[in-house]
Amino acid sequence: MNPSSEKNRIRFIFFCFLFFALILVVRLYYVQIIHGQEYVDKADRQYVTPTSKIFDRGSIYFQNKDGSLLSAASLTTGYELAINPQKITDQASVYKSLSEVIPLDVESFYQKAGQKDSVYQKIADHVSEDIMKKVEALNIPGLQIQKERWCYYPGDSLAAQTLGFVGYDGNNLVGRYGLEKYYEDVLSRDSNQAYVNFFAEIFSNIKQVISTDSKMEGKIVTSIEPTVEGFLEKKLGEVQDKYSSALTGGIIIDPTTGEIYAMAVSPTYNLNKFSDEKNLSVFNNPLVEGLYEMGSIIKPLTMAAGIDSGAVTAETTYKDTGSLTLDGSTIYNYDKKARGTVNMQEVLNQSLNLGVSFVVRTMGKDNFANYMRGYGLDEETGIDLPGENHGRLENLKSPRDIEYATASFGQGISLTPIETVRALSALANGGKLITPHVVKRINYTSGLFNNISYVNEAKQVIKKETSEEISRMLTVVVDKALANGKVSLPNYSVAAKTGTAQIAKPGGGYYDDRWLHSFFGYFPSYKPRFLIFLYTVEPKGVPFASQTLTTPFMDTVKFLINYYNIAPDR
Repeated sequence: MNPSSEKNRIRFIFFCFLFFALILVVRLYYVQIIHGQEYVDKADRQYVTPTSKIFDRGSIYFQNKDGSLLSAASLTTGYELAINPQKITDQASVYKSLSEVIPLDVESFYQKAGQKDSVYQKIADHVSEDIMKKVEALNIPGLQIQKERWCYYPGDSLAAQTLGFVGYDGNNLVGRYGLEKYYEDVLSRDSNQAYVNFFAEIFSNIKQVISTDSKMEGKIVTSIEPTVEGFLEKKLGEVQDKYSSALTGGIIIDPTTGEIYAMAVSPTYNLNKFSDEKNLSVFNNPLVEGLYEMGSIIKPLTMAAGIDSGAVTAETTYKDTGSLTLDGSTIYNYDKKARGTVNMQEVLNQSLNLGVSFVVRTMGKDNFANYMRGYGLDEETGIDLPGENHGRLENLKSPRDIEYATASFGQGISLTPIETVRALSALANGGKLITPHVVKRINYTSGLFNNISYVNEAKQVIKKETSEEISRMLTVVVDKALANGKVSLPNYSVAAKTGTAQIAKPGGGYYDDRWLHSFFGYFPSYKPRFLIFLYTVEPKGVPFASQTLTTPFMDTVKFLINYYNIAPDR
């Protein structure tokens, strides 16, 4: 044999062994370091298929401002207690002994203990190990203890409507609301899969990595910042309690990337005690599902459309007579007072209905309708939450001028809060229509990951120059008009607008004493980090949003400035 050929063969074999060893080291790192805890949980079940399904599911994380992760939804371990009624001879004695250790419903216990044709009746679940040991020490014949796992939410009610929870759908535990439902395919696990030994697990994911047909299981990392979320929920709760509103909600978003830092609703519920909740509607998320006539926060969208189309500028004037009759219907300014000759800046400063209706008449109603659709107000945003609704702009198909006039100040058209936030973000970010989203990253069990970004997909809906001009005008609103300029921050530019809308009656027309208050703003005005949107439905005893939402809005601005150490911009 040729010595050179022999050496090449030896080298080939050596490199094969080296390649194999490298794969082994990488997989050992993957198993022991990345997924070490998961294999600890499996340690007592190697080589066997459990007699009952062991619940497994991917985790959800919040992300702190420093990039560290905080568990939002994870698995916790405990025990399930059951009895074999056929072996319970003295029901009273067994109940007395158990009830001294763990709370039991007396009627339920006796009913289950009386099922003599059954060998298994569950009497308690989610039992801690300390309690389980006390129960075990009782040595009660017919008592069965099984290990179990379930979803646990460390924040209790924190971001409840965003996270959702895991519950039964028939006989299966699945995500029922929020992210748990939307990302069910990623978070769910195949509980029927047999557990195999450690060395089999080392190579078990190779097929998943190279196969396009395999289910991509993983964990999700959200853009929700828990401290910001907690602050927003606190502020919403204060508004809800102070004004006895039917509902209060809010969103804090990066208007450039679409990443949502916080979104919340009051009233809310405890994710770990959802089965105790009597009002099931609280599980829904009105921020993506609810439809509302938003009122005057739509005026900046109308003004931006007028500026972008070339119909008006900030200095354009009109004669305000206090009322306007179109198609037999009359619209007024909020106080029914005439202003005389005013410019477009004053239209926003004083929130004049007749002023934005003038913008629509000047640019043309068809052109106005096209801009409103261009803002995406009649379509879903694509947010990664279930049940998203879309706005209703049917009035903008009418031949009647009055429909366009009322739409210019946010009446007669209904929108979702998230849809509204996306449209308003275009005013802040240079005129682009973003995709709002909650999940920032998916970490797959295969070791792969997916960083979520939609920035390159954003569509230009108004010119950058229009965005800059409307931002300047809204900054003037805060500096001079909002609370007469008393809430303006000397070192920070803030662009904002309030909104007050009458609530429509089911049969037509509007209530005289029911209002929806809204407030949006962003800062710094010309390179915004945050856009804040707040609304409250049917607050009692106050007619205007400036009374209910100015303080919580400015409190949130100041909190974000301090928490993120935002540098002054003026």
